[in-house]
Amino acid sequence: MFYVYLIYSESADRYYIGHTSDPERGLNEHNTSEGHKYTSMYRPWVMHLIIPVSEKRGEAIKVERFIKK
Repeated sequence: MFYVYLIYSESADRYYIGHTSDPERGLNEHNTSEGHKYTSMYRPWVMHLIIPVSEKRGEAIKVERFIKK
């Protein structure tokens, strides 16, 4: 199952939206990995919303893009 998720940084008052097959792992990566340049500047992040979308990654990407627009 793929999910669209919304995380929030209280310290920067910013939101970030993304998609993943494992929301907990995604949140952990945003809070610890240096590979996420944008989100690494505004740590810590907390999960605000998880939306189950589909078994297909492409559908999750479509939903993520729709919300971003």
